[in-house]
Amino acid sequence: MKTKFLVLAAVCLGVASGAAQANDRYGQRPPVVLSPDLSAPWVTQLRQPGSVHGAGRIVSKKRVTRRAAVSRKKATRRVSVQRRDQARAQTMNPIYLPQIVSYQSTQKPGTIIIDTPNRFLYLVLGNGQARRYGVGVGKPGFEWAGTHRVSRKREWPDWRPPAEMIAREKRKGRILPAYMAGGPSNPLGARALYLGSTLYRIHGTNQPWSIGGAVSSGCIRMRNEDVVDLYERVGNGTKVIVI
Repeated sequence: MKTKFLVLAAVCLGVASGAAQANDRYGQRPPVVLSPDLSAPWVTQLRQPGSVHGAGRIVSKKRVTRRAAVSRKKATRRVSVQRRDQARAQTMNPIYLPQIVSYQSTQKPGTIIIDTPNRFLYLVLGNGQARRYGVGVGKPGFEWAGTHRVSRKREWPDWRPPAEMIAREKRKGRILPAYMAGGPSNPLGARALYLGSTLYRIHGTNQPWSIGGAVSSGCIRMRNEDVVDLYERVGNGTKVIVI
């Protein structure tokens, strides 16, 4: 009788011990999270320490922190570029701002004369006067001279760089797009006056600080404010003389 009692006690202790071990084993089990995507199969995910849950997937906190840091860095860079551009624009030599000047010419009023060496564009007014604007002109090796007429006008023109320009810039490590829609970031700026059947234009720019320099591939650059003003003063057929 005593022996049976001891055996029964041992069995009870074993069961209790097994239950305790089972409780210990599963007591620390992470909670189960069901996929929030109801269109997907019902998949259970175990929440891992140090993780956060997104839409149906576990995302490391470190990854989230890293992404946030990258986003902050990009935002800071954009602000820095904007401040740099504003500072450059403010340092432009005031001599290149539009003004009425004395200008003797045999050309008829309404003629555009571009003085490449001095970086000025003149709109002849007559009576010994002209409206003068500062411009950016062709880089060394891209200067040109000649007489053309405005063949067409465009507001916020799109940009299709010529194949030779794309190849030239690619050799320098700069990849140009084959096409860019018109807008504030477009290098042609707010307006464009196309010259004859050439690839040259009088156009605006997204780099106003470049006015007064030899910076282009042959086109004549103006500040957006100035090219808009000129655009409204001249029409198709206007004579343009580049010297």
